[in-house]
Amino acid sequence: MSEERIILGIDPGTTIMGFGLIRVKNKKMEFLQLNELDLKKYTDHYLKLKLIFERTIELIDTHHPDEIAIEAPFFGKNVQSMLKLGRAQGVAMAAGLSREIPITEYLPKKIKMAVTGNGNASKEQVAKMLKSMLGLKTLPKNLDATDGLAAAVCHFYNSGKVSVGKSYSGWDSFVKQNKDRVKK
Repeated sequence: MSEERIILGIDPGTTIMGFGLIRVKNKKMEFLQLNELDLKKYTDHYLKLKLIFERTIELIDTHHPDEIAIEAPFFGKNVQSMLKLGRAQGVAMAAGLSREIPITEYLPKKIKMAVTGNGNASKEQVAKMLKSMLGLKTLPKNLDATDGLAAAVCHFYNSGKVSVGKSYSGWDSFVKQNKDRVKK
């Protein structure tokens, strides 16, 4: 029996949300798609969040992923941009959770390590490795799409391992693992 599943990888962002899809068949990866949602022309932050949610739902309803891998926000110096990034990640996660798709978060270093063997690799190194690994003909101008694809590839390599990061199979699971974030 061949196990087939589709993994949606997301690199959340309020300027550009990158995403990539891979199919896993007989323990081999196959490239399906990579693209990005360009949000630069919008100034309303809430509209951007709505568009991220809607695009994620559209991807789910079109490709029927079995799992979602999402890049966790990294801790930068700018609190405002971190907050915006966390919101973008949250609405993408909410879209997946609303369709009851298991979600796993990966730190950027873990994704880079899984794809290149170097947790400090540049976006360009990650993109070139994905191009070679998955036989991509060209790379996108912005590398947010390859970052989304890298999250999916990282999830493929980490599937079946005991510690993969934070995983949520639905709202109940999210609430149980985040009691401190639930307001009563």
